[in-house]
Amino acid sequence: MRISADGRILAVGPQGTRCDHVADLLLPAPTNLHSHTFQRAMAGLTEARGPDPDDSFWTWRRLMYRFLDRLRPEDVEAIAALAFVEMLETGYGAVAEFHYLHHCPDGRPYDDRAELSRRIARAAEAAGIGLTLLPVLYQVGGCDGRALDGGQRRFGNDPDRYAALLDGARAGIGGRPDARLGVAPHSLRAVTRDGLASISDLAGDGPIHMHLAEQQAEVAEVQAHRGARPVDWALDHLPLGPGWCLIHCTQMTAAETQRLAATGAVAGLCPLTEASLGDGIFPARGFVGAGGRFGIGTDSNIDIALFGELSMLEYGQRLRDRARAVLATPERSTGRVLFEAACSGGAQAAGRNSGAIAPGAWADLIALETTSEILCGRRGDAALDTIVFGGRGGRAVTDVWSAGRHVVREGRHIARDALVPPAIAAMRRLGEAL
Repeated sequence: MRISADGRILAVGPQGTRCDHVADLLLPAPTNLHSHTFQRAMAGLTEARGPDPDDSFWTWRRLMYRFLDRLRPEDVEAIAALAFVEMLETGYGAVAEFHYLHHCPDGRPYDDRAELSRRIARAAEAAGIGLTLLPVLYQVGGCDGRALDGGQRRFGNDPDRYAALLDGARAGIGGRPDARLGVAPHSLRAVTRDGLASISDLAGDGPIHMHLAEQQAEVAEVQAHRGARPVDWALDHLPLGPGWCLIHCTQMTAAETQRLAATGAVAGLCPLTEASLGDGIFPARGFVGAGGRFGIGTDSNIDIALFGELSMLEYGQRLRDRARAVLATPERSTGRVLFEAACSGGAQAAGRNSGAIAPGAWADLIALETTSEILCGRRGDAALDTIVFGGRGGRAVTDVWSAGRHVVREGRHIARDALVPPAIAAMRRLGEAL
């Protein structure tokens, strides 16, 4: 394989004896299509039951808002850099960062409205990870239009202020050839009809991401105020298509599942976070059977584990259906179906030419050692099944490239010693404050 100076694959095939690296097994590195990096600092802090006897997503969210009050810009950058290091070490080649933290704790904009977007971009550049930055439009506290309150004040913008934020974020990612800007209306709960109407124009040719149908209470709220369930409402009122990525969609009827699959939009699935928050199980069998496309994200970054996300997705289907190898086909094993979907769906959702080892694609690559006790010389579908379901897949990753940047060597990020200590210091302070 030959890689260009700007990080694209030039050619695939025998290239003679001279090479810079020899890999046992080489795979395309998927894109992590949904991340809130600041939540990496909350991992392990939300597992004690509070005063509410029915702990849920909504009680978790209240703690998250308390956490937000203490986050400084330098914390955001340090924690993001740590999360990006860990994403690369587990095998992701790029990330779509769903970034909704914009303002000071009291809701006032920073002097530079895009201050925190720039912090995310700097962290991504320091870690060497491909970035699709998705600044979030967040307008109201619920479908009833109530004002933002508490931690939500750090999120809020109207469409005009949001457009200015996008301009600053675009400048923040600068001239990095493999960085992109998209847009993200947060959800049907948090964005008005007028706000949603402005999104397509603001997106330009960039991707559009939105949370959709994550929680039962969300379904009830949207149905009460908009007269339809979230997925049905979005299908009827938004121009959904291949440029859209709908995150979670764990609360869908069979008819909604079929209709959403037909749009060509990507379903952005985050199985470890969805399990952590009790969201529910995405109807993957019906969605994939209808030709739907999906990709994988780390969302709350409670556990940054590419292969763990894939196995959790399949295991949820097995528990629900009391079956095995639910997503496998007669021609392709379960691990292969999951991994190929993560590669193609993640690339589509991020607007990134990646997810395949092919000329012209970004050189987002994973090298794995096959001679160890983890893979035991396995190849083909057996190798993919082993790294996804063997419980040790992340340990088999030896090297990772993002747009040709060789950022993980012998299983360790090359800048780990510089980027991890500031995040540890920030998380120690934040943990003590909570």
